[in-house]
Amino acid sequence: MKIITGGVTAAKGFAAAAVEAEIKYQGRKDMALIYSEAPCVTAGTFTTNLVKAAPVKWDQALVYGGQPVRAVVVNSGIANACTGEEGYGYCRKTAEAAAAALDIPADSVLVASTGVIGMQLPIDRIAAGVTKLADEKQFTEEAGLEAARAIMTTDTKPKYVGAEVMIGGKTVTIGGMCKGSGMIHPNMCTMLSFLTTDAAITKEMLQKALSDDVQDTYNMVSVDGDTSTNDTLLLLANGLAGNPVISAEGADYETFKEALHYVNTELAKKIAGDGEGATCLFEAKIIGAESHAQAKVLAKSIITSTLTKAAIYGHDANWGRILCAMGYSGAQFDPEKVDLWFESAAGKIKIIENGVSTGYSEELATKILSEDYVTAIADVKMGSESALAWGCDLTHEYVNINADYRS
Repeated sequence: MKIITGGVTAAKGFAAAAVEAEIKYQGRKDMALIYSEAPCVTAGTFTTNLVKAAPVKWDQALVYGGQPVRAVVVNSGIANACTGEEGYGYCRKTAEAAAAALDIPADSVLVASTGVIGMQLPIDRIAAGVTKLADEKQFTEEAGLEAARAIMTTDTKPKYVGAEVMIGGKTVTIGGMCKGSGMIHPNMCTMLSFLTTDAAITKEMLQKALSDDVQDTYNMVSVDGDTSTNDTLLLLANGLAGNPVISAEGADYETFKEALHYVNTELAKKIAGDGEGATCLFEAKIIGAESHAQAKVLAKSIITSTLTKAAIYGHDANWGRILCAMGYSGAQFDPEKVDLWFESAAGKIKIIENGVSTGYSEELATKILSEDYVTAIADVKMGSESALAWGCDLTHEYVNINADYRS
């Protein structure tokens, strides 16, 4: 596998654009387009929140219905959630505007929104923005990067990545972009994430690969424990790589999954590391578990613990909070057999052995916890399974951002 700078225009046949539509923000681009010159088979996963935004309902109908997809239109600033029939109608009007501007069917246009819940979209600005997006679309890496910037809300940086693999003697590319910083605790996939690939693959295998992979990538991320109304992950495959069609499990499918997993993992980590107000990416690694499921439960419990997140922000090696979070996770283990390390670019230190303190150096532990990427490694000594989860520290700035988010 070859890692590339990536983005949604990395794969053959995909273009992107970003424009300033003044939906909510002033002086920045707030609408993005992904366009494929060929029809795409599409896979998707969506929020499990009972309260689903209008774009989620629109996309579910198209993805589950199996319609070929040609474009995705995304806006930031307003989520189009809790907006009733009017909001759903605006999804249709957005798709119809894109259909007219791009000369494609309206039911080949997916839509996504992110931002404040409860506000109606300014559909006149959305429609005008769609027209500009169609005029300005380009097949360049820079266009993909601008699209990644345009979908940001409280994000501090654009998030994009890509990878190439060889399948059937052909170069297959997967690129992606996402946004997410707050209201991050997905139980399906992630906030908003858009992946493109030129792989030739059936819809059935594309959906299987995506649904399986989110369990160990996006579903292992948490910033604040809140599952969004708008969580959407879309994967478009236009087949332009010319590889033999992947229609069943086997070597080609596994190679495709390897690249997909890399892209999803990197995007998930970028979201966790850019959590609202965060100063570091906090990774929990469970080793020596009896089963993968047990390891996942333990790892996720650590990175979602508010007290642990606060300790990481304070660079405080308060290991009792980690052991406590493992204890209430629901997974069974023997606390008196647990070993725990902290690791970062500054080094690695063993904090507890068999459930008790090693008498470690607080000074060294603080130095290790002061880096912008910190890992806690817990060995439960029950087997050979492992799992990773990603979160971030909890800072005063998180409260500041969310206290006046609507304004």
